[in-house]
Amino acid sequence: MRLVSILLLTFAALASAQTFEVTGGVLPYQVVQRDAANRGVLRMEGTSKQLAGRPVEARLLKAGLVVNGFDWRQAGSAGADSWKAELTRVPAGGPYRMEVRITGVEGIRAVEPLLVGDLWMLAGQSNMQGVGDLKDLPLPSALVYSFNMADQWVPAEEPLHRLEDAVDSFHWRRNPGEPKAPLRGADLHKAIATRTKGAGVGLPFALEMVRRTGVPIGLIPSAHGGTSMDQWSPSLKGEGGASLYGGMLRRFHAAGGRIAGVLWYQGESDANPKAAPVFAAKFQSLIEAIRVDFQQPDLPFYYVQIGRHVNDANIDEWHVVQDAQRRIESLFRNVGMTTAIDLELDDGIHVGTDAFPALAARLANLAEGKLQRGPRPVRARLEGSRILVEFTSVNGRLRHQGRLNGFTVHDAEGKSVPLFFRQRVLAGSPDTVELLFGGKLPPGATVHYGYGKDPYVNLVDEANMPCPVFGPLKID
Repeated sequence: MRLVSILLLTFAALASAQTFEVTGGVLPYQVVQRDAANRGVLRMEGTSKQLAGRPVEARLLKAGLVVNGFDWRQAGSAGADSWKAELTRVPAGGPYRMEVRITGVEGIRAVEPLLVGDLWMLAGQSNMQGVGDLKDLPLPSALVYSFNMADQWVPAEEPLHRLEDAVDSFHWRRNPGEPKAPLRGADLHKAIATRTKGAGVGLPFALEMVRRTGVPIGLIPSAHGGTSMDQWSPSLKGEGGASLYGGMLRRFHAAGGRIAGVLWYQGESDANPKAAPVFAAKFQSLIEAIRVDFQQPDLPFYYVQIGRHVNDANIDEWHVVQDAQRRIESLFRNVGMTTAIDLELDDGIHVGTDAFPALAARLANLAEGKLQRGPRPVRARLEGSRILVEFTSVNGRLRHQGRLNGFTVHDAEGKSVPLFFRQRVLAGSPDTVELLFGGKLPPGATVHYGYGKDPYVNLVDEANMPCPVFGPLKID
């Protein structure tokens, strides 16, 4: 009897010494990038004690039920002091709960909720960071999570970009006479509670993609307002989180090291005499560097042509940036542009919260790849007392609400000359605009669309894809 008691105590001691804990792998609210076969890999790992050689089993649940084909099965094994488990070919979807157990040890370890879907990097300056009014916001979705700037996976809600407590030091505030530092404690809570601005295009884009496809979305907010192309230079990646590019690259790896694409909105800060002439070359280099450093040669990259600014400074440079953005999309595969030139603002330069759903739908059209990118000018030709502007990439036919507006004619020096008395889509032609004028065209005349920093324009196609700002376009 005494021997039995001793054995039972010994077995109990051994059992109590056998432990395993989760220390790594997927995290609650994480989105794992799906592969080309529409599947992903979920991994868990941790520490173990006195379990070397034991099988590690895992299963997957959704809404409390075992996912078909993912009941308990061996997914790894325990070593001398650690264990790993991996579930492969997990279908895109969720939210999932991943559970693990080790043979002979009581207890189950689990991580939830988890999604398998598409990750999108959000980068650029303030119109990507989001400065829309924090009112009438979309409701959160169980299929959209965000890797916030504090490197935590959370349900996605506005504002996505919370610079105040970001991991990367570039985003920290600098008080006069003090080193840069993130906000903590009461200061952080106050900043969050009193914030009235911060809505952007990232969350509406994610919600639109989920609505269309049902595929979960993970967002990686990395933008920062007021930043220039020089501040986004790939040459600064060695500075890590002290630079924008280095911080974005670090967050890319921290979020899993593979994404579906990049959404970019930047250029306002480069619309000045010094930066505008070299903007195109720097933007092109940025796209190339991201694809190399992310090790995704054809990574989709979709961006917004800079839009309205209620200001008349540096008009020429504003258009240099806009035209560079219009031209660069044709230099790469899987690169596309849309514009915000026709959208409402919430202040003198920032897209309004109520306009972001329209912009999100345009970006979603690019991401889905099922539609043409929208009207793009190819030719302007003179026929008597009218100019015909021909477009390509039109979905259906050109259209407009109310009186068509936005076209101007300019002389050889670039000065606008008031000539057009009617602008309309050419009758019987779905892809041509007819511009009627009186008088004579000036020598060297060209056509512009959306001239000025705060134009009124309204040319779109049947998919509501807008015509971007362009010009000068030579008249044949």
